[in-house]
Amino acid sequence: MPAFTLAELGWTDFYNEQVSAEECQNTQPVRVTSVHRGRVTVSDGEFEESISSSFADQRGAEDRPTVGDWLLIERNTRNIVRILDRASLIKRPAPGDDRRVQLIAANVDTLFVVSSCDQDFNIARLERYLVLTHEAGVRPVLVLTKADLSRAPERFIEAARALQAGLRVELVNGRDPSSVARLASHCGIGETVALVGSSGVGKSTLINTLMGSNNIATQAVREDDGKGLHTTTVREMHRIAGDSGGGWLVDTPGMRELQMSEVASGVSEVFDDVTAVALDCRFANCTHTDEPGCAIHAAVAAGSLDPARFERWRKLAQEEAENSSTAAVRNSRPGRTSSRR
Repeated sequence: MPAFTLAELGWTDFYNEQVSAEECQNTQPVRVTSVHRGRVTVSDGEFEESISSSFADQRGAEDRPTVGDWLLIERNTRNIVRILDRASLIKRPAPGDDRRVQLIAANVDTLFVVSSCDQDFNIARLERYLVLTHEAGVRPVLVLTKADLSRAPERFIEAARALQAGLRVELVNGRDPSSVARLASHCGIGETVALVGSSGVGKSTLINTLMGSNNIATQAVREDDGKGLHTTTVREMHRIAGDSGGGWLVDTPGMRELQMSEVASGVSEVFDDVTAVALDCRFANCTHTDEPGCAIHAAVAAGSLDPARFERWRKLAQEEAENSSTAAVRNSRPGRTSSRR
């Protein structure tokens, strides 16, 4: 990896203010550029090295380094001293029964929510990604790929823009540099963009085109169901050439399951039209089932609220509440700590 400055790597005053002059004598800041089992690759712009990801004084689920994190490490031993506070953190409950937290990426500025113009396009799943984006406080951009393979890409654009007012939607052919070029405006020097989406939607192809290389493996999508295999197995940062923006892209493995937990504000933002109607219900604790004076049911009956959207909101809100309750119990157990951004 060629040499570059800390600022080009994404270092800002937000992180600089967290490090004292005394700490600088024996430690140095580095950014996590990839995560592997038990180890992370870190860089300060001058060197890149694989180090152990473990350290003794932090134990909580969110106290593990993830891609995009800024760390303080000892100059001589390369041991991790601490993780700097995050400007943003994208996470989800890990698949499985215990609902551990899975960290996706930290210190991201923009999230590309990638969907293809085929069977993969799913409104409910896209809404879930938008909830994650708003909860993390990062800019969402919905990227629709495989425009060249769709007979009517306009219908996908229309459905995507209806998800939320002001949502940035980009229709691209991931293999065409001129088509992908409009995405470079989000990848300026020092900026970090993460890509999320199902396997096979073209995330790795997008990164290859923006980088002007074929370094990241890609695979064809099965024709029978439009699904792809996992070609990305680690979370890793890739630098974009200066002419294409100069920022960083974080590729992530495709997600088949996207549960919601501790994202109440994100749900409210993405479904602000539904929550606004709910405020007019006669009872503050209205469940929107059979209570009198339910504004939700009145809006659905009047045709001013889409019943399908209401059902998706209700399902997400219930899931979020149940998972957040489980998370609260988990975080209250002795010996567990929680790092909040």
